[in-house]
Order: sequence, then structure tokens, then C-alpha cells
Amino acid sequence: MSVNETAHNDNFAWNRQVYHRLKLALSLGLRRQLFLAVCDDLHLRNQVAARLHSTLAYPVGQVLYQSSNAQENSTPAYPRLVTLRLHLNDPNPIVQINQWLANYPPPIVGALKDTPGRPFPIPAFQIVGVEQLTKQPVAIQRLFLHYLRLSEQYFSPQESSRFLESNLLLWIPRPWLSAIKQSAPQFWRCRTGVFVFAGEPTPATQNSGYRERFSRSRSLDLENVEQSILDESVNQAELRTAASELNFQNNSDFPAGTQVHKTQEASPSTGDFLKTVPQQQQSTNRSVSGNNNQSLASLSHISSELTELVIATINTNIAQDTEDYLQPQQILLEIEELHSQQVPGEILAEAYHRLGTLYRLRIEQGSTLENLMVAIIAYQEAISYDETSPQLPDILNDLGTLYWMLYRTPPNSEEGLTYIEQAIEFYQLALKMISPQIHSETYARVQNNLGTAYGDLARFSQPSENWQQAILAYSEALSYRTADMDSLKYAACQNNLGTAYWHLGQYNQPIVHFKKAIAAYNEALVHYNPEEEPLKYGMIQNNIGTACWNLAQYEQPAQNLQLAIDVYSEALKYRTPANVPSACAATQNNLGTAYWHLANLSQTTKEARQKYLQLCISAYEEAIALAHSLSGITLSFDLFASYNNLGLAHYQLVIDKSFNGDRATHSQHLEVALDNHLQALNGLIKQPEAYQITFNYLVRTIRAFHNELGIQGQNLALSKVPSQLLPEILSKL
Repeated sequence: MSVNETAHNDNFAWNRQVYHRLKLALSLGLRRQLFLAVCDDLHLRNQVAARLHSTLAYPVGQVLYQSSNAQENSTPAYPRLVTLRLHLNDPNPIVQINQWLANYPPPIVGALKDTPGRPFPIPAFQIVGVEQLTKQPVAIQRLFLHYLRLSEQYFSPQESSRFLESNLLLWIPRPWLSAIKQSAPQFWRCRTGVFVFAGEPTPATQNSGYRERFSRSRSLDLENVEQSILDESVNQAELRTAASELNFQNNSDFPAGTQVHKTQEASPSTGDFLKTVPQQQQSTNRSVSGNNNQSLASLSHISSELTELVIATINTNIAQDTEDYLQPQQILLEIEELHSQQVPGEILAEAYHRLGTLYRLRIEQGSTLENLMVAIIAYQEAISYDETSPQLPDILNDLGTLYWMLYRTPPNSEEGLTYIEQAIEFYQLALKMISPQIHSETYARVQNNLGTAYGDLARFSQPSENWQQAILAYSEALSYRTADMDSLKYAACQNNLGTAYWHLGQYNQPIVHFKKAIAAYNEALVHYNPEEEPLKYGMIQNNIGTACWNLAQYEQPAQNLQLAIDVYSEALKYRTPANVPSACAATQNNLGTAYWHLANLSQTTKEARQKYLQLCISAYEEAIALAHSLSGITLSFDLFASYNNLGLAHYQLVIDKSFNGDRATHSQHLEVALDNHLQALNGLIKQPEAYQITFNYLVRTIRAFHNELGIQGQNLALSKVPSQLLPEILSKL
């Protein structure tokens, strides 16, 4: 591989590709491989290094499911990847690695009565911290390059030392890449591959921890993260049941920009998916007092990533209760002592499991990237020390959900595909260990989670295939999650199934799949009492309306549109402006769209068309008014599309031959149409295609002023248009 110095406009796509190549290279387990990872962005470097450690140090799939003759798996706690931070006082990575191997020699496995054992494979090593040398004296920098020149012997095929029988990954910024080429040419010639990540340089700091990977996290617009937006109708406790509002585009003949919206209860909920915490066992061995971050930083048996992440979470929770502040430290110090006492693996596993569970409980109260990473690493450590634990299926399920939550955490959303794939792997591992006949509730829960993960995966690739996988998972869950067992969970899963069928209908067999979606939604609705569960009842009614609207594009349009209007109207009895204004606005927007389509059917009478257009206008006006009242709240529908649609409805009402209004009424409707198109135009400046469509609506409305009201009407319209638009508009009249 060669170093690619090209600037990449799409850094995320490039970095994701480089990450996967690097991960594959490290996963191959070849001997004497020297990889250089070049990254100027410390935030990105720390994120990728931690991700590599999390997925490769203790690969769960390999630990749990390899052939019985793979004897090295009898000691799963020995890592496959070790992360070391370069010592700045004596920057010799080879000595550091040899010292680590001296402290933690590979265990002997496979020994029998008459057969000697063999050592466990040497792990791969990744070295971070080279960028800190920039702040060191020149003598230290030269010493580092001197050590690299001396290290050539270790990469020679003739070298018999067992050092580097695996891989070495050295993380460096670009300036050090040039220095190594020039000052350590022997080391450079020994390289196996160079992996260059794109990103802006980050000033080196004295902070040696991984906390920097969080301090620079960018906040992303939620609509760039996912297509679904949490339903305003649920409070914080109900978010665990994950009602969410889904956007989707309209592919019909309705004017461009129209959207219909629906809700689903398809997100893995921490309340449903993360099992109840087992009773914590009594603390073992010793009480901990006077602990601080400095003592945590000196731990030798626990991975530096886990320690530094825990320190980061403690530092971000200084103001919390003292008990909550000390608890992570106590558990971590307990684990360190258990390591030093060389206790059996199942005891260590239990301690790591308690640490993961502590952070899982924190996540239920509000997830942060640090908490998620601590929980993930702790749970993976627990698995690595005891792969026979009866809690293993639950831990695997929790790991799947934690990775799914990483996808839903905005700072990590760009790596969504990787996290969702990891979640699916854990869910599938959990399912292999669960007997559906014996543990039907757990089996159904994991299948439901798997369905949700496949639904999210469909947003990245192979949507039809992944939505089909989601349907299979939800259907399998419903085979063991019956209404008699838990009617609300059964209803939630039926709603998820309906949503999966609805999505699949966008790609193939729309009539079949929309009908199945409606059937699943109706089955869910049976189990929601509108008096006891008004918000969820309204949500399901909204979903049924949207599926009926879609079905109307293919068969029995008048009948299905009327059904959509009926259920949207029913939903609005429970999705009220007072209770859930954002959800109410979304359903009003949907209702306006359904009325518009019904008004424009060829079989609709003139009298009915006028009535439907008036009802369409009322619904859109209500949606827009509610949207304006929700300052600072992200909407689940395109407000600018609603402006355009309202303008078009007023325009059509006037130009329809059956309209009997007087001149003043004509002018009033056209003025409202013009105002709404101008509102949309102002918001679409950065969307050229949508802007041009709206501009054309604007020109058409001004022509209608002239046709209906003469030159005076046209002058009235032009007086309302911003002066910078007049030259282009006049050229088109």
C-alpha cells in the first residue's frame, strides 16, 4: 500500500474505507507485520484506536464459536490486540512491547497429561502518543527515531525472536511520517502497509487520556443522523418504549415537496431490551477509601482505554452525589485487585459485569458516548473471562443494544453502518444461545431488537433485503411473544412489523406489503386502550392512515384515501395541540395531503372538490401554526413543503372552474398562495432543486393574478415579491 496524499472531499467515506482495510489487516493474524496509521486529527485517531481495541482485543464471535480443536480459545481472556501509549521519557516502542510481554506472557494452552501445551498467540500491538513527541526536546525526538532505526532487526525474517510474531500498528501524524521516511529509512522499508486517514490537524496537548475524543465531538443536525425523529407525544419515561415519528417521501403526482408522515415504535428501548439488573453481589476482598483519578491512572492490569474512559465519566459527573462519584472507582480498583490475586475467570467476569451494569443504568438515564464505551468494553471483558455464564445471552443482547445506541448517538453517527453491523452480530450470537421454547420472552425480545437493527441497516445498503430480514425477525418474535403473555409488547412488535412491511412496500410488491402493514397495525391497535394508552393509540392510527394513503396510489384510491382521512381524524382525537403539539402537527399535515389527493381524483364531484380543498387548507394551516408554536423543537415533517402545499391548495381553489368566489375572494386566496410560496422560497435557498420548483410555483401564481384579476392583480402580486427576484420573474411572465 502506498501513502495517498490526495485531499478527500468526502472524508467520512474515505476514512470508513481506510478503517475497514486496517481492521481487516489486523484481523488476519499474520506474523511480523508493520503497519503505519497516519492521522492528524486526534479526535478521529482516538476514536478509531478505541474502536479497534473494542472489536479486536476480545472478538466475541471467535471466543464463543470456533471449532473445539482451536485450543487457544481455552484462554479467551488473553487479548488479541494490546494498546500502549508511547513513553515520552524513553520513547522505545520495542522495549515497551517486550516489557508488556514479560509482564503478561502468553499462557500455555492445550496441555494434556502426555502432551505439552503451546503458548497462546502473541497479540498485535497498537502504539499511540507519537504526536506528543512534538512538545518534547529535540534530543527525545531524535532518540525515538534512533530506536526505530535499531528496530529493523525485529522485522527481519531471519530474526528468531518471538517478538512481533503478530502485528505492530504505529499511529503517527503526517510530520512524523516524513521524519521516519528520512531519518529511519530501514524501519520505513520494513513497513507492510500505510493507512492514511483524512482530517484536519489537531494541536497536540499534554492530555494523555482518551477524553479528548469526546471534548471535540461535533453536534450534528438530527435529520442528518436518522430518518426518524422521536415523537413529541412521549415523555422521558415513555421514550424507552421508543415511539418515533418517521419521515418518508411521497412518490405520487402530488406537487413536489409533499410528504406524508408516520410513527413507529421500532427503536430498541433500554427498558425493554436491557435486562433487569441482577442483584449485585457483595463487594469482595477490601473496602476502598480515598481513591482518586491518579490512583486509577496507575492501574496495571486493566486496559488503559477502560481506565481513561471511566476517569472521563467521573470528571464529567463531578457534581453528582459522592456515592455515584466513587462507585465506578471502587469497582475498577476491585477489578485491579482481583487481577493481582489471579482469581478464577468467572469472578473477574462478574466484576466486569457489575461495572458494565452500573454504566448501563446510567445510560438508561441519558446516554453519553463515554458511558456507552465503558459499558461496551466492560461487558466484552466479562464475556472474555467467562463464556459459559448463564447471563451470557443477556449480555450479548445488551451489547447489541449498546452498539445500536452508538449509532443513535450524534457524535458517532457517521460510523452508523459499522455500529449497526456490530449490533446485529451480537444479537445473532445471543439467539444462538437461547432456546425459544425454554426462554421464549428473552428470545422474542432479542428477535425484536434484531428486526429494528436490520431496519436501520436498510438505510445504508440493500434496503429491500434488510427490510425483509427485519420482517423475518419481527415475525419470529411474534411466534413467541403472544398477546396473552404481554399485550403491550405484543402490540409494539406488531407495530414494528407493520412499519417493516410499509418500508418494504416502497421497493417491491407495494399492494401486498401495504395491505400486510395495515393488517399488522390493526392487530396492534386492538391491544391499545385509547383511554389508557391515548398517545400510542393515536400513533398507530396515524400509521394506519399513512399505509392507507400509500395503498391509494395503487388501488381503490377514493376508498383508501377516505380510510386514511378517517383514521387521521381519529388519531387527532388523541394527538391534540395541548397534549402532543408536534405529533398533532405531523398528523394534520398528513390529513391535508390526503384531502388534497381526494380532491384531485377524477371521480370527485365539483362540489366535493371544493369542500376537500377547503378541508386540505384548514389541515395545513393547523400544521403550520402548530409548527410555529414549537420553537426549538425539531419537526418530523418538512415545513417548507407544507408552505408550498398550502400555497398550491389556495391556488387550485381559485383556478378550479367550480369556484364561485368574487373578485376579493380570488385575490385573498392568491395572496395567501403567494405568501406561502415566498415563505418556502426563503427556506430553500440552500436546496437548488427545491428552490427552483418553488420559484416556478411563484411565477405560476403571479400569472394567475393576471388571469383572474388583470394587470392590477399582477401589479399587486409583484409588489409583494422581494426586489432581487423581480428581474428573473419578469423575464418569465
